Amino acid sequence: MGYVTWWAVVSSGCAPVLLVAGSTTATVLEGPTYNPVRQTISVLAAGRPAGYWTLTVMLVALGLCHVATACGLRAAALAGRIALGAGGVCAMVLALFPAPKTGGSFSHGSVVAVGFTLLALWPILAADRRAGAPWGLRRVPSFTVSGLMVLGAGWFLIELQVHGAAGVAERVLTIVQSLWPVVVVVSCLRHPRRV
Repeated sequence: MGYVTWWAVVSSGCAPVLLVAGSTTATVLEGPTYNPVRQTISVLAAGRPAGYWTLTVMLVALGLCHVATACGLRAAALAGRIALGAGGVCAMVLALFPAPKTGGSFSHGSVVAVGFTLLALWPILAADRRAGAPWGLRRVPSFTVSGLMVLGAGWFLIELQVHGAAGVAERVLTIVQSLWPVVVVVSCLRHPRRV
């Protein structure tokens, strides 16, 4: 049995593309009233209907990609695969709780917090403690990237509180979270199979 299925290769590669393309398209559709440096991606769903639908489709597709990757990443520990898949489900559920144009939303914030936490913890939970594991599933890279994601979430929260570059912080964090599954899948593909 291989380390990763073909559909996990496709889904992991599609996730960052969908994230960037979907949020960029929604930004263009929203127009100059939206400030991508200061405003979060979620605010796009509170604007014009075209932005809402673009963002909703992107979130559902991104979530499905994470779920498919979790199912097909056979080399990862089960707890990590569950966390990645559950993070994908949170992305899909987030489409049901769009952020308001101004102010906060407890339901939206709760789903975001759970999703960010799951996607930050999945590398640690997926780590393979055995010698000879694929590079992306070894302990040091897994703990390092999880630590960076936690720092990114802290940066995002600080920017939200000071009304700073929350949009930039969120985009950096979400891109890292969508790219790490690609790194893990590629490391599994390049790793020699055990005899």
